Amino acid sequence: MSFLIVGENASIYDHLRDSNTDPDIRLFFCGRKENIVDFVQVNAIRSILLDASEDASKSRSILRDLKNFDPMLQIAVAGPAVSPEEVLEWVETGALDYFPLPIDPRAIFGTLRRVLDKQDLRRETSLLERKLEKKYVFQGIVSKNPAMLDIFGLVERISRHFSSVLITGETGTGKELLARALFLLSETKAKQLVVCDCASIPDSLFESELFGHVRGAFTGADRTKKGLFEDAHDGVIFLDEVGEIPLIVQSKLLRVLENRQFRPIGGNEVKYVNARVIAATNRDLPAMIRKGEFREDLYHRLNRLEIRIPPLRDHVEDIPLLIRHFLDALNKSYGKSIQGVTRDVQKLFLKYSWPGNVRELENALQSAALVTRKDFVDLPDLPKSVREPAAARRRAVFIERDNLSSLDDLEKEYISYVLSQTKNNLKRSAEILGVSRTTLYNKLSKYGLTRDQRPAIPAQS
Repeated sequence: MSFLIVGENASIYDHLRDSNTDPDIRLFFCGRKENIVDFVQVNAIRSILLDASEDASKSRSILRDLKNFDPMLQIAVAGPAVSPEEVLEWVETGALDYFPLPIDPRAIFGTLRRVLDKQDLRRETSLLERKLEKKYVFQGIVSKNPAMLDIFGLVERISRHFSSVLITGETGTGKELLARALFLLSETKAKQLVVCDCASIPDSLFESELFGHVRGAFTGADRTKKGLFEDAHDGVIFLDEVGEIPLIVQSKLLRVLENRQFRPIGGNEVKYVNARVIAATNRDLPAMIRKGEFREDLYHRLNRLEIRIPPLRDHVEDIPLLIRHFLDALNKSYGKSIQGVTRDVQKLFLKYSWPGNVRELENALQSAALVTRKDFVDLPDLPKSVREPAAARRRAVFIERDNLSSLDDLEKEYISYVLSQTKNNLKRSAEILGVSRTTLYNKLSKYGLTRDQRPAIPAQS
């Protein structure tokens, strides 16, 4: 193994060289005025002792540069005796340890050997984990849960012959990923997958988005526009959040699915479309049918085959795999070398309820990866929403108060709370509340709320 000493003079190098009895350790010396990063790269250096006896400020700058170049470098610092607070500052900057002068070669070589042995074990374990992970990756979806593996098998069996499939599950469970897997495995994979995010389309524009319009069909229609169904001809259309489609458009959608024909708004020409349909929702469509909010005939037409994705809390054994999968992608995106999460984070992740499911886990790791300066994500790196149990937050906000409140008051405050947590994202807020966007708009109007003017949430005790 290669061990580099960086300093103003070679005195520490000479001392360690004379004391070294381990034939596996090769010592190098580099002056602080040289290009240290190039030296590290050319000589495949993994461990460094930085002499900070001359200029602590300059040494800290060198330490930061080296850790930015390669976060996996193990860098110890040698210098005059300092206070515990100053030692902590060095460690927070990225130092492995701080050795006061005069140095003890046995302490340095012993620490070096333990760290490198542990690092080698981590690398071997990580390689083994990655080999195992490949067995549990299906079209970008990671799972070893038996129920999820059954879903993967079902998707493979039906992908070539399905006409319409309904994918159900809570928000963040991976419904769009599964839809893309169906598309990629189907005979129509050479054609474009057309995605329609039903939750983002205003009610007045739904029919135009799906079926198109001709020029002059309505005010503002200054050109002819193709609809998404026409774009999906001989391919697949994915109706995400299908429960958000207005009733008046549902009847027209049903006719298209049954007859494969439609007429653009304002047009006389009947168009023929041959498209497979994948619909997805986190809503309870049978309950919506009972309330008169969703057509039963359309439900049965879409639901030729239902695939229900379980929430993450029902397959927590996948969390370690998902952590590794997401961290690998984040390391590539951010140029980092995060090795995993600490034991405390593992324990928290396994007992947390994950109301946002796999998407929430990915977002939590993404946030942590942006802020952490360590090889392992720790509790302080995580978003506050994950660190603090949601039930405790809700008790503090809605129960621990002097006077009891009416249901309307509690609903008003909870809607306001959800809006604040989603940063005023109405679509996400409606998903969390389990209502349609239309219902949420009505609630906002009822309670006199806007996305910019919300009542104050009671302080937590």
